[in-house]
Amino acid sequence: MHTINAFTPQNSTLCLIDHQPWVAFPINSIAPEVLTNNTLALAKTAKALGVPTILSTINAKGGPLNDPLFAGLAELHPGVDPIDRRNTNAWSDPAFVQAVEATGRKKLVMAGLWTEVCLAQTALSALRAGYEVAFVSDASGGLSPEAHERACQRMIQGGAIPMTWFAMAAEWCPDNTAPEYPRMYPITLAHGGGVQWAVEYIMANLPRSDT
Repeated sequence: MHTINAFTPQNSTLCLIDHQPWVAFPINSIAPEVLTNNTLALAKTAKALGVPTILSTINAKGGPLNDPLFAGLAELHPGVDPIDRRNTNAWSDPAFVQAVEATGRKKLVMAGLWTEVCLAQTALSALRAGYEVAFVSDASGGLSPEAHERACQRMIQGGAIPMTWFAMAAEWCPDNTAPEYPRMYPITLAHGGGVQWAVEYIMANLPRSDT
């Protein structure tokens, strides 16, 4: 039986595909505020743990209107110019593939819009190219719940691993005694929903520096 090794900050690359306002307008598989929350949580976790992040957009420039990254992603990666494409399959863009290859890592964590188009096409192409792919379903969205679910099924059938942002964060940093673990606290407090109460409890019981 094939054994899947864990994704770690040392062996993973995060690929965020087309998290743009205009692309997001027709999304109906996830509430807008949940999509935004989860995408930013995933991106912040990657940055806090040193996971390289590749940002890609589609038709963001060159048309009558600009369609930039979600503001929160742009603020998290100031000065980074996303790889802008004209093809729905990011893997068909040499600049995207080169960016992935430059990390030297064979495990890709992907999230994107729309699940059934750009994300699925890119994930399946990466799998065919010999990469191990996990897709973060709750930081992605489709035109309908069915479109999103069918795309997730298709990627799973192709060999991709379904994840959520919090599951990915826990896999990247599973040891709560690790020195980097406290970096997760502000992210969970801001984006973790009910889990923030657990973090508040932990922090209330940590030794105080002023005692």
